[in-house]
This record gives sequence, structure tokens and C-alpha cells, in this order.
Amino acid sequence: MIAPEGYGEIIGGSERISSYEKLEQRIAEHGLSRQAFEWYLDVRKYGAFPHSGFGMGIERVVSWMCGLSHLREAIPYPRMLNRLYP
Repeated sequence: MIAPEGYGEIIGGSERISSYEKLEQRIAEHGLSRQAFEWYLDVRKYGAFPHSGFGMGIERVVSWMCGLSHLREAIPYPRMLNRLYP
């Protein structure tokens, strides 16, 4: 679901690639390092099942509903000069 007025996607869904061979092919197509994805390939090879899901970006909904000018204003854990992590 896309929010109006340029706030972007507030609800999205996806399905992960469940085919080991297709995943290998996509990694190669995009020129990505296979080593960086070995752990995920192992998950696919040794036991993960096909799955999908959806989620809602709470910060995006809050910024849209409140008419905020930037998404950062809706994040419950603000980042400051001396505090980068919540």
C-alpha cells in the first residue's frame, strides 16, 4: 500500500526465493559475492521452507498521519550527534 502525498510504501509484502538454483543464479546476475551469501544458501540447502510475509512501516504511517516533513521525526529512538544507536 502506497501512502499519498509522497510518503511512500507503508505496507508491503514479499516472498523469498525458495529455489537454491534460482538464488545462485540471481546472485550471479547481480554480480554479488557468493561468499557473502553462503550462510543464506546453506539455509536454503539444509532445511528452510518456502515462506513469505508482510509488514507495516509504523514510522511511515505516523509521519503520513501527522503530516511530518521527514521520516526521522517519527522514529521513537532519535539519533543525535553523540547517540547513534537506540
